[in-house]
Amino acid sequence: QVQLAESGGGLVQPGGSLRLSCAASGKILNLSDMAWYRQAHGKQRELVARVTSGGNTNYADSVKGRFTISRDNAKRTVYLRMNNLRPEDTAVYYCNADLTYLTPDGVMIATKDYWGQGTQVTVSS
Repeated sequence: QVQLAESGGGLVQPGGSLRLSCAASGKILNLSDMAWYRQAHGKQRELVARVTSGGNTNYADSVKGRFTISRDNAKRTVYLRMNNLRPEDTAVYYCNADLTYLTPDGVMIATKDYWGQGTQVTVSS
């Protein structure tokens, strides 16, 4: 089955940096846009940044100039470099992928809503 495996979260002081990674694995036939979302406690999940397979990016206004999304298509991995972190960046960060894959039964499924399990980022002194 397809997996999006996230890593890199943790506790960091304000002004610090972290890099998140999300590696896609499994019987993936096509991997299109990849993105990072986040969900703070008691709030709705929101888009942080998105990168197309061609490398075009877009960001939430709140992270522009501080966060950088990138991807390595050969490794099927997307990264989120987060600099100058603020307490309000504290959230669970989720990887999202728009992809087409094969089920164990050989059925081809296309979805824009494939999610990782999430990784906690806490910004606190």
